[in-house]
Amino acid sequence: MKRICVFCGSSPGVRPEYADAARAMGRALAGQGMGLVYGGGRVGLMGIVADAVMQAGGEAVGVIPEALMRREVGHAALTELHVVGSMHERKALMADLSDGFVAMPGGYGTFEEFCEVITWSQLGIHPKPCALLNVAGYYDALLAMFDHGVAEGFIRPQHRAMVLTEADPDRLLERMRGFVPPDAEKWIQPGER
Repeated sequence: MKRICVFCGSSPGVRPEYADAARAMGRALAGQGMGLVYGGGRVGLMGIVADAVMQAGGEAVGVIPEALMRREVGHAALTELHVVGSMHERKALMADLSDGFVAMPGGYGTFEEFCEVITWSQLGIHPKPCALLNVAGYYDALLAMFDHGVAEGFIRPQHRAMVLTEADPDRLLERMRGFVPPDAEKWIQPGER
């Protein structure tokens, strides 16, 4: 794995643990020789993880829509900054540039980006690992919702197992390196539950 896409908040959140985890993720990426691909912002956890990667001598590649760049939230000191026309272009390029995906704490955008890439994995569109850095239990409720989806017959257990989860960035990256996508079809056959 050469580059990992990190989805995270444009806010730092209220707990200092979130910023600490963003710095630790940046150091872990650089320390393991992996580049960062992210939304290109200089604010919130986005800016913190990018700064940590670069301070540790790593590569940080940002992808930001023109409208956000004009609002001056783009990070000007990255290894590369791609300015694109739309959020759809942003997500497509981030996916193309990445060998795996990590969601750190964030809001609606982070949730949407993560759920999209895990859906793509479930559908066989890509074989890349999808992971949650569960800082201070931030994703416990989402993980419970995924488990509820399994219990109610909307998510297969092998697809639920595709969501890798750790609280420590180094352990999470190691699990991502060892990820093997399931061989199961997404579609439930007639008469199957």
